[in-house]
Formats: sequence, structure tokens, C-alpha cells
Amino acid sequence: MNIALLGHGTVGRGVDEICAKLEGVDVTRILELPDRLTDERMTSDFQDIVDDPEIGLVLECMGGLEPAHTFIAKALAAGKSVVTSNKAVVAHYLQEFVELAHTTGSQLICEAAVGGGVPWLSSIRQVRRIDDISSISGIMNGTTNFILDAMHKGDADFAETLAEAQRLGYAERDPSADIDGIDVANKVVISTLAAFDALTSVDQIPVTGIRHFTKTDEDTFKAHGRTVKLIGRAVREGDRFAAAVEPVAMPDFTVEASIPSNFNILSLDAETVGPLKFYGQGAGSLPTGNAMVQDVLDYREGKRPTFTIDPDLTWDPTLLVGDYVIRTTADLPVDGKAYGANARLVEGINAEEAYALLTTARTMDPEAMIFARPLKALFQ
Repeated sequence: MNIALLGHGTVGRGVDEICAKLEGVDVTRILELPDRLTDERMTSDFQDIVDDPEIGLVLECMGGLEPAHTFIAKALAAGKSVVTSNKAVVAHYLQEFVELAHTTGSQLICEAAVGGGVPWLSSIRQVRRIDDISSISGIMNGTTNFILDAMHKGDADFAETLAEAQRLGYAERDPSADIDGIDVANKVVISTLAAFDALTSVDQIPVTGIRHFTKTDEDTFKAHGRTVKLIGRAVREGDRFAAAVEPVAMPDFTVEASIPSNFNILSLDAETVGPLKFYGQGAGSLPTGNAMVQDVLDYREGKRPTFTIDPDLTWDPTLLVGDYVIRTTADLPVDGKAYGANARLVEGINAEEAYALLTTARTMDPEAMIFARPLKALFQ
């Protein structure tokens, strides 16, 4: 089977090296910049790949929105299936890609886009052969989990811990996508479609990151027997669904509260199989490359995963109702119980209402934070 790589950076090189060890998988074309054509397989013209009838599978290893979006769309339109780990471009153009794949009979395959080396999307497909999935959730970003875990176990503040994550290579020079929750939101968009056939977008999901998380916040929740984790989650009931990304103060006895360093854990709940949890490295060139090559091998074996969009599903934020702790110096017109320094517990609001409350608070207090505080009974 002949395949093409789009990009030959860290991930692309890793995929190329793994494929070289496999029988029956040949990387015959590599798209690279004109000044980087160091291999006879390389070309700087994407049309060379589109016009090659021997290539049925294209692996996008470039990252970013453009030109990745253009290349993926052209490949799918030409009937060539695409494997990618690029969660940003998939989440942003998910509807377009799915519709193109359905039109031409090609496949959009993106196991590595959510959870890195953790077999998450494939497990969702397996569960759905028998069960309806009612909820998904998890720690989906290794950078933020490293920061929160280090702050929980040590005395450093957020800025110091972020700097350490950058030094170790867990965080990018510009960590905004991670610490502002956008990376998790992209993964929630993809996971929600995989689990429920529900199409949403990062703009629709209430997204709160951890940029303004402080050591005082950490100490407040520690005193209440809780550990803060950045959680992406989504639920479905009948023809309704909802999703959110937010810091959650998990009870200390939960599995999620104990997840260390840059590891991920992804969970689902289904009718007959019950709750399932998947734990592992969520990022990195080797886990990501491994997941992409697993997709290649599945494709070679005739497995053709597809996404389906159910147009009858509707967004209903009332499905995610709970208690929230807001920490702010702003004078807000809401009732709430005291919950530490400048913090109040507001009960019985949904994720959208909580996000709106935070948005209002930040007009007066730019560093305000809000945290979901789930009932302990939900995790026993």
C-alpha cells in the first residue's frame, strides 16, 4: 500500500521511520517546502500527490489550520482517505470533512487527534456496536495536567510551574491553546461526534481554562478534599446533548484526581458496559506516531471508520447542571455560600450559566476563576 506524508517534521519523520519497518506499507511521496527537498520521494507540489493513482492514503503531519485544511479537503475530494493527528483543523472543519468523505467514499481517520497514543476513538466505535453512550469526559491535555499536578504536590505558583513545563517540553512557547482550554475543546468536538453523532463547535461549547489558577485556589480546594483538573465532558439524553470544558474540583478519592504529570484519562459511560476509563500518554511524537500508524494498518486491513452527523440532535445546556465555585473580587448579584478567600459556592446552575457568570465577573476582575464542583456521589 502506497501512502503520502504531508510534512516531514517531528511527527512526519517518526511516522516515516515506523512505516519503514512494516511490510506492505510504503511511503512513496512526502510533501515538503521547496528548500527542504532532501529525499527523492519529496515534492513541494501537492498536486503530485493528488494525481498519483497509486496513493490511496494521505497522512497529514503538518499541524495548524492552513494549508492543512486545504490539503485535507483536496485529498478527500479526490477520493483519497486521510489520517491526521491535527485536532485543531479537524474540529474547525469537521462538518466539511465528513461531508466530503461521504460524497467521495473516502475516510477521515483521526485516532491520534484525541488522546495521542490512547485508543479512545476506536474504543468509542467498539462500544457503540452494542451500546448507546450517555456521557464522555476526561483529562485530555497533558500540559495542563502537568501544571495542576505539580501545583497540587508542590509550592510553586502557576507562572513557575508553566515555565517548568515549557523547559521540559510539555508546553509550547505560546501555551494559550493548552492553558485556555482550546486544545481540550477541539478534542471534545471530535469526541462528541464520535460518541453521539452530535456536531458542535468550539464556539458553541463554554470553555474555561486555567490561565488564572492560583496557589490560593489550590489551597482552598485542598482544604475541602478536592483536586482541580481541567476536564472536557459531554452528555446526551435522547435527542439532546451538551458539552463543556472547565476546571473541575474533583474529590480526592476519584481516579481523575490521582492522574499524574502529563498523563491523560478518558472515560465513557454506556448502557450495558457501564463506565470505562482509558489511561496513557496523551501526546508526544512517539505515542502520536504510533496512533497514526495504527490507523494506517487498520486501513490496510479494510477497516473503514466513519463519522455520522445526526441533524436531529439539539444543543441543551440544561443537561450539565451542577454546583460551581467562583473566585472573584467582583461584586456579583448572585447568592452563594462562602468557600474560601473571595470564593463562593453557587448551586444548581448549568455550564453555560457558569461561563456567563465568569464573563461578567471578568469585566470587573480579569483574573476571576470558576470551578465546577461535582457531587461526590457521582464518582463513588
